[in-house]
Amino acid sequence: MQAPVKLTIFAAGLAVLFGGAFVVGSASGIRVETQSPAHAEEEDSGEGGSGHGGTGEDATEEGSGHDGAEDSGHDAAGSTEDLPVGVLSAAGGYRLDALTVPDAVGVAGTLSFRVLDTHGDPVTEYTTQHERDLHLIVASQDTSEFRHVHPTLGADGTWSIDWTWPTAGSHRVYADFLPAASEDGLTLAQDVTVPGTVTTVPLPAVSSTAVVDGYTVTLSGDLTTDGGPLAFEISRDGDPVTDLDPYLGAYGHLVALRVGDLAYLHTHPEGEAGVSEPGPLVEFVSTAPSPGTYRLFLDFSHQGVVHTADFTVEVTR
Repeated sequence: MQAPVKLTIFAAGLAVLFGGAFVVGSASGIRVETQSPAHAEEEDSGEGGSGHGGTGEDATEEGSGHDGAEDSGHDAAGSTEDLPVGVLSAAGGYRLDALTVPDAVGVAGTLSFRVLDTHGDPVTEYTTQHERDLHLIVASQDTSEFRHVHPTLGADGTWSIDWTWPTAGSHRVYADFLPAASEDGLTLAQDVTVPGTVTTVPLPAVSSTAVVDGYTVTLSGDLTTDGGPLAFEISRDGDPVTDLDPYLGAYGHLVALRVGDLAYLHTHPEGEAGVSEPGPLVEFVSTAPSPGTYRLFLDFSHQGVVHTADFTVEVTR
């Protein structure tokens, strides 16, 4: 019999080794579906698409996973203000709770969770950001798998979506959202370990060109800690794509994950869908939290189909 799926609980006082180290934490040893809220309370107090090309105005809300914010913490003992976004399951008075996932590779099921507020009540009202109340990002530890999807919210505050794990191993689940009762967006995350034989996919080499589903995407500009422009030029069969679809209110969405601890940035492009030129260039201004190796995932839609181009880049300054 296979071992149950387990998650890693992030502590607010965890140590993060920048530039490619893993998040320091411990496996909770509990089944995902029976997570105790006490663990999340301890975290907050400081006591304790798939493949390399799957489906997936620059936000600056403090505490969100969007570019320009490295702080999703608070001022309590064990402050998380120095931690990057995407490594905590509880922050800002909110916590990710009751995460349930299929317990084996290839088994169709449901991924579900709740977001609890400071009173321990499920959050049921959200502020829409880029046409959705919540963005769900799931990535494998080696970043070979990446999905950007949008679950459905139930009346009881439970988010859910049909789900099948393609591979075994460690995966991080990110919930990127803005509660209606808050002015600040948040990105909360938990790690899930799917049992089975784990095959680690080598990190793709640094490159400014990605090919996905017959499209060629060329990256220009450098991701830096000072912030700066990044531009992606999209072509197909040698011809520039000039009729990108509006997707979630934009012509592209960019997620950056720092290799090792999977720190998170979610950035939206310059301009506005329906106003800006719909390709071939999709431009961003983004800031990395530190030097290191990063994986970039660009979502774009063309002729009704969403594609994800991925890149490996080095941030040196």
